[in-house]
Amino acid sequence: MVKPCGVLYVSYDGMTDNLGQSQVIPYLKGLRKKGYAVHILSCEKEIAFEKRKKFISKLLEQNDIVWHPIPYTARPAVFSTLYDLHRLQNTASNIIADKSNNIQLIHCRSYISAHVGAYCKKKFGLPWIFDMRGFWADERVEGGIWDLSKWVYRLVYKYFKNVEKEFITKSSYIISLTQNGANEIRTWKSYQKQNVPIAVIPCCADMQLFTHRDKSSESLRKTLYIPDNSFVLSYLGSFGTWYMTEEMFDFFKVLYEKNNSAIFLCITPDSADWLESMAMRKDVPRSALRVVKANREDVPAYVSLSNWSIFFIKPVYSKKASSPTKMGELLSVGIPLVCNAGVGDVDEIMSHCQQGVVIQDFTAQEYSQAVSQILETTHIDRNNLRTVAEEYYSLEKGIAAYEKVYQAILSIKH
Repeated sequence: MVKPCGVLYVSYDGMTDNLGQSQVIPYLKGLRKKGYAVHILSCEKEIAFEKRKKFISKLLEQNDIVWHPIPYTARPAVFSTLYDLHRLQNTASNIIADKSNNIQLIHCRSYISAHVGAYCKKKFGLPWIFDMRGFWADERVEGGIWDLSKWVYRLVYKYFKNVEKEFITKSSYIISLTQNGANEIRTWKSYQKQNVPIAVIPCCADMQLFTHRDKSSESLRKTLYIPDNSFVLSYLGSFGTWYMTEEMFDFFKVLYEKNNSAIFLCITPDSADWLESMAMRKDVPRSALRVVKANREDVPAYVSLSNWSIFFIKPVYSKKASSPTKMGELLSVGIPLVCNAGVGDVDEIMSHCQQGVVIQDFTAQEYSQAVSQILETTHIDRNNLRTVAEEYYSLEKGIAAYEKVYQAILSIKH
């Protein structure tokens, strides 16, 4: 009997984190159904792991996916990452050395995990995928996480820009989240030396999960004390870093001034106290703010409370390669968007939405015009928005695209 082809998926992000549940597991469930024997190696943060490990373990077992979680180390900075990388490489080596797993391909999510792919290619001769998930080192700088005025971060940034060149020339395939990002990579001199194939696969949405939920949302509306006549502007996900929190509150303030029944619904893991203090600074009444935490399976019901949803992302260089996960999810539910230009493929995708607003300059005048347009919209064409989501963010299309990459690599290997 021929063993199924084993794939080792390596992620520095945890499967118990929201991104692991939305942007890793759904794809791998689909690839398992295609016949691949899937192993996941991930670093799990303590609190999330304790809260969700039983749920994730059961989910993966039900889908015949083998999970190898290791603890994530938070401190000290830099050295903790090196320690985690060492453990990832050792664990990956043990998984590959077990011939019963028949590992034929390594799929690495982002830059830390890519070290494991490069290491195992040297040690075992296995092909690996650099699923880069954006320009990570530049994101860290432009998001204010790495302060280049400090020598240690200058050193770290230089290191990752150097290994980035190695990853894009020595991997077997590159995955970019956006066409804009792929086009940028093709201009890099380091890339042009090897011309490794690039596939564009955005952050897809499970459209079976993300559907409009009228009935379940009714009870949530009462729980959150949202009157039936309220205009609800939602935000989904974490604030801060690349997300322009102050500008989004500025936008909501303009909306509230024109419609004082407006509610800003923040579906986020972030602190309610912090968001309430932000609202106070922006002269947004506390009574207009709702902050809720939600597990992934509950998000569609909360999102369905929205009339419109908003996200502003810093339009910086690294965001050429960014695919906002929330965009596909919100469009799948049929929620029109207020977002900004200059991020990934957002401009192109929004051009196909019959309803939606793209902000260019973040001015009060522009906000006022956008709010007027929103409030004048009397009917939401959810079918159009969902059709756009199907075109760009279908999970089934994403799984098929990954399978095509797997097949291309393995046909060359064999």
